[in-house]
Amino acid sequence: MKKIIVSTICTVALVTMVQAQTIKKVKITDVIKMADTATSPLIINFWASWCKPCVQELPWFEKVVADYQSKGVKLVLVSLDFAEDYPKGIADFAKKKGYKSTIVWLNETDANMFCPKIDKTWEGTIPVTLMVNNAKKYRAFYNQQLPEAQLVKAVKALVE
Repeated sequence: MKKIIVSTICTVALVTMVQAQTIKKVKITDVIKMADTATSPLIINFWASWCKPCVQELPWFEKVVADYQSKGVKLVLVSLDFAEDYPKGIADFAKKKGYKSTIVWLNETDANMFCPKIDKTWEGTIPVTLMVNNAKKYRAFYNQQLPEAQLVKAVKALVE
C-alpha cells in the first residue's frame, strides 16, 4: 500500500513538473486572438532571455500581477528567444528564475510583419508590453521597459 501511495505521489509530482515547463509555440495571429478575446484584463509582455531590461522587469510583472490577481489580471510572457532555445532553453531559464506566468514562444521571424500587428509604433525593440481590458475597451502599448512604479500605475489604469 505504501508503494502505491508513494508511486502515485511521485507520478503526480512528475506530471506537474512537466506541465509547468511546457511552453506552447504560437504565431502572431494567436497572440492577437488572445488579446482580442480576453475576458479579463490581460498583460502581454514580449521579452527574451538574452535581453537584460526584459529579464530585469519580469519579476516586477510577476509581483504586480500577483497583487492584482483578485481583479482577474492575467499575464502572458511572449518569448522572442531564438529557435534553438525553444523549448528547453526557455523552460530551463523560466524555471531557474521561478517565473509562474504563462509563457509562450513566438514562432515568427519577420519582425517587420508581426510588430505592426501588435502596435503600429512597435519597431521591434524589446521589452514591450500590450495591456488590454476588452470590457472597458482599453488598450495600451508600452514600447519600453516598465519600472515597477510605472508598471503599478499602468496596471491600475488597466483595471480601474
